[in-house]
Amino acid sequence: MDEKDESLEADIFQTLSKLEERFSQLKVMEMLGDEFDGNDAFLTIHSGAGGTEACDWVRMLYRMYSRWIETKEFSQEIIDYLEAEGGIKSVTVQVSGTYAHGFLKGESGIHRLVRISPFDSNARRHTSFASVYVTPVIEDDVEVDIRPEEIRIDTYRAQGAGGQHVNKTDSAVRITHYETGIVVQCQNERSQHKNKALAMKVLKSRLYEYYREEKDKEMEKHAQEKKDISWGNQIRSYVFQPYTMVKDLRTRHETGNIQAVMDGQIDPFIEEYLKWKWKNRK
Repeated sequence: MDEKDESLEADIFQTLSKLEERFSQLKVMEMLGDEFDGNDAFLTIHSGAGGTEACDWVRMLYRMYSRWIETKEFSQEIIDYLEAEGGIKSVTVQVSGTYAHGFLKGESGIHRLVRISPFDSNARRHTSFASVYVTPVIEDDVEVDIRPEEIRIDTYRAQGAGGQHVNKTDSAVRITHYETGIVVQCQNERSQHKNKALAMKVLKSRLYEYYREEKDKEMEKHAQEKKDISWGNQIRSYVFQPYTMVKDLRTRHETGNIQAVMDGQIDPFIEEYLKWKWKNRK
């Protein structure tokens, strides 16, 4: 065979590219070693400062994560969805897939949007905020003690998009945990009993994370939703104008291809976060 045969060059580069991709994947998997990294995850997005603009920002983030879930071939189930003028007030979904929590855990925090608002007739720049909170789905064999006197359970009529899906009974359930102030709600199921069971599962997940971090003396890092959803607490900025850039303020990773990020291409940010956590832990 001719040593200068260039016909094999493309095959060699293709094989090398696949090996590099596989090596990168294995390095990421090595960093997913926490107790519940392999579990499914509850993903909650809340609107913060910014009014209608903030609700649109939640809608954009929900679309971004949905696209990412699709590319990972994971599945999602909506647990709670509250519409608002201009977008979504809050949404909670259960993300199911191998290492779903491990990949998503670094997304917890305040996400800041800077753009010219489509809702402003004067085309001024606006800054909006949304909180993202991720907890693992905890199986029944993990003990989290929740006594009846520690919680308040409220029922209300589920809100839907209209038509045949409008619920005509008070089937939605909201649970408030007095000590921690954690509030969870579920309106996905038509049955109040099923909504209560699912809301308790979400509460159990949130409380487990709360108490684990308390035990580890990291109370300042817990419950990102409880931080002021405004200036000074953001983990990532998404700037559409006057330039385009997405930047993680913890890892300093950034990209100018903001459209790709909003289309769900957030793996580079996830991987950089895992490397950052791994380095700090080591």
